[in-house]
Amino acid sequence: MQKPVVAVSQSRRLAAVMFTDIVGYTALTQLDEAQSLRVLDRHNRLLRPVFIRFQGREVKTIGDSFLVEFESALDAVNCAVEIQRLLNDYNASSKEEWRMVLRIGVHLGDVVDSEGDILGDTVNIASRIQPLSQPGGVCVSGQVYDQVRNKVRLRMVKLEPIQLKGVSSQVDVYKIVMPWEDDSHIVGAQSEGVTRRVSNRVAVLPFVNMSPSRDDEYFADGITEELIDRLAHVSGLEVIARTSIMTYKGEKKKASQVAQELKVGFLVEGSVRKAGNRVRVTVQLIDTATEAHVWSDHYDGTLDDIFAVQDEITERVVSELRVKLSARERNMIAKKPTEDMEAYTYYLQGVHLLHRLEEEPNREALQMFLNATQRDPRYAAAHAGICVSYAYLALHGYVPFAKAIEEGRLAALRAIQLDPDLAVSHAALALVMFMADERESVREIRRAIELDPNYSDGYLMLGVWLTSAGNIQEAEAALEKAYALDPLNPECVTRLGVVYYYAGDEKKALEHWKRTMSLEPYRTHAALSMYYMGKGQYEDAEKETRELEHLGPGLSETLFCRGVLAALTGDQKTAREMIAELDKMQNMAFSSGTIHLAMGEKEKFFELMLRSAKEHTTNISLIRWDPLFADVRSDPRVKELLSSYATTFGFQLSP
Repeated sequence: MQKPVVAVSQSRRLAAVMFTDIVGYTALTQLDEAQSLRVLDRHNRLLRPVFIRFQGREVKTIGDSFLVEFESALDAVNCAVEIQRLLNDYNASSKEEWRMVLRIGVHLGDVVDSEGDILGDTVNIASRIQPLSQPGGVCVSGQVYDQVRNKVRLRMVKLEPIQLKGVSSQVDVYKIVMPWEDDSHIVGAQSEGVTRRVSNRVAVLPFVNMSPSRDDEYFADGITEELIDRLAHVSGLEVIARTSIMTYKGEKKKASQVAQELKVGFLVEGSVRKAGNRVRVTVQLIDTATEAHVWSDHYDGTLDDIFAVQDEITERVVSELRVKLSARERNMIAKKPTEDMEAYTYYLQGVHLLHRLEEEPNREALQMFLNATQRDPRYAAAHAGICVSYAYLALHGYVPFAKAIEEGRLAALRAIQLDPDLAVSHAALALVMFMADERESVREIRRAIELDPNYSDGYLMLGVWLTSAGNIQEAEAALEKAYALDPLNPECVTRLGVVYYYAGDEKKALEHWKRTMSLEPYRTHAALSMYYMGKGQYEDAEKETRELEHLGPGLSETLFCRGVLAALTGDQKTAREMIAELDKMQNMAFSSGTIHLAMGEKEKFFELMLRSAKEHTTNISLIRWDPLFADVRSDPRVKELLSSYATTFGFQLSP
């Protein structure tokens, strides 16, 4: 018997269609099927709420892909961009095995509805556009571009014409340039109407030590730092700073992953082999968009040749990136810091030790810089190193501020006398002047930035100074620049969040700290502990403080946060124990005084506050902006203290 024919209801309508696809998901499934399913589940839970926000209808899932329909092309594009922005932030704070990268394609046209599914050329074209997007990117058809070109703030670049598989007519395709992207490496971008330029953000990854002795690790790190410094003097480049770079030491990450984390277009990487007086340096320049080697070479010579090798590498990198050097920049790059190779070796050892922050390595670093200046009294950078060593020892509570300021100032002034164009010398002087509460410190900070436009520590110091001065908007801009150049630097990470908080943008501060938690957990937990105490959310502050005690037991910031929280919650016994521990350290009068204030012991606070002012250890930003000090800001003694700092920082006191 013939079966009856069932009529299927179909309707045709105009719709914007989005296809998403996880990059590398098939390979992940083959390697670890269980983990791939967990990633897919997390992917689905992240994306579905975004579809709803932009009035998207999930038509179906096809393995690791979504097919989503929108009534508006603008909604579809905004949804696609928001997904990539969400995943960009998510990946920055996630472990590698949980990261996910998507390609997204969007097309606009007629679709045929078939029992909830959609069919037709529009769906087919959207599925063919999606693979043309770069990982983490979005591509749209010409029809979508025509609808949104004046309604989205992001740049859209037309790709070279391509015949899509299974599509009879040619389709124009545009790439959306994301806020964190550079558009210089868009595969197939048309040159007509598009300014093509080489990406100006570069990272020099830690050079691998291939020397027979592991004791020569400092030399490989020194070569890395010297190349960073030389490239940083080129105004046409943005060069990622050392602090962020050294987090990749020993890591084996793909160029594309490093590029995503640091937002760079090119990587410089290499190795160093030092045996006695002989040195071999290998180096390559990698285009992060294609992971191809743009250029590679090796250099053999003696230690006496090392500066010439560094010059050649720097000039070759600059040449490959098609950046024009000014005469001044060329002179700065070619300048020899010293003629004495033993002094240079001492200097590199000092730099290597200085970044370890503990007391003994810092004292050893100081000695290395002293050794370098004994070998070559005219070695300006080594004199600057002496100044910074004293400052670090004081800031971490190992020597009195007065001694660090006195000895550091002499060394920094000598460095500037020897080489007035060395940015680090002006920054070193600015540091000890700031420690001494001298207004002229900002002049030296700005001079350092002028001499080295990529000097992230200069922007960081400027942001801290401006925060104390009350110029919060300018401080925010300076700290954002520091963060862009050194995104994994703990100081940049947490101080930027704090200045967002002081500016009254708590949401922005919390979002920032959420992103940076995996990058710098200790400082982020400390910032959150203070934030929650200021809000009176003591249970949340307790969780953050416990994390501090797990990550850094015995550190001054841990003792301070535990002491303040104990005082605020009535646990005077613990609060006094923390004061006793802080009092065993140098330069902690203000920290101890703040705990007394939290216990309601204002007279003791004022006593210690005045003592810290004489020692130049008062945290003026906390007094001016943190809620903990709200009740004492109107006290005449605090006003008198702020008056003295008003002269230093040039701010006006409210009546």
